[in-house]
Amino acid sequence: MRILVSNDDGYFAPGIAALAQALSEIGEVTVVAPERDRSGASNSLTLDRPLSLRRAANGFHFVNGTPTDCVHLAVTGMLDHLPDMVVSGVNHGANMGDDTLYSGTVAAATEGYLLGVPSIAVSLVSKGASDFSTAARVARDLAVRFMNQPLRQPMLLNVNVPDLPYEALRGTRVTRLGKRHKAEPVIKSVTPRNETVYWVGAAGAAADAGEGTDFHAVSEGLVSITPLQIDLTHTGQIGMVNDWLVR
Repeated sequence: MRILVSNDDGYFAPGIAALAQALSEIGEVTVVAPERDRSGASNSLTLDRPLSLRRAANGFHFVNGTPTDCVHLAVTGMLDHLPDMVVSGVNHGANMGDDTLYSGTVAAATEGYLLGVPSIAVSLVSKGASDFSTAARVARDLAVRFMNQPLRQPMLLNVNVPDLPYEALRGTRVTRLGKRHKAEPVIKSVTPRNETVYWVGAAGAAADAGEGTDFHAVSEGLVSITPLQIDLTHTGQIGMVNDWLVR
């Protein structure tokens, strides 16, 4: 099994090292990740300059671009064979609810999916995590399951793992995305040169976090697995907008 691994925290992040190690036990792993932290890069592609691909001392490859660039470059130009799976992570922090729209971790997996490769994004729900072994082991479990029982349809899964020992996990649950409140206000400050700058505020608290959501599953000690799709069409409004235009 050939597995392409990427992330948005950078090729040096402990989460990707743990993930690559766990997946190397079941297949041939190639790591292509950003040269620096690109959290929040979403699905952006670099089109205004060329990309460079380099190899680090640990064998990981890194790109001076976004997570999407990394997977796109690997699948369409670097690798001799299409990978059997793309696994992105392990992200340091949750990617639940609205987070998925901004997440570079999810974006890397999404790019694999768009290129025809079954893909999984894996995140550890913790702000101060230092042990990524549980999430990496969950990713390996899912890869093994896919290897033995491939899904009949293209697969893009968003996986969020509680920050618990593997043995303490209460199982898995297939969920829908919850929803957060609006983000906190931007933080205004002044530089030593007397320039006003702004930091994007923290994500809001969970608003829709009831039974069946990713937020609820993780709070119960369960691994949340959310199948994602790419079609953004609001089919319920097609008729309404059509009527609005012809009036």
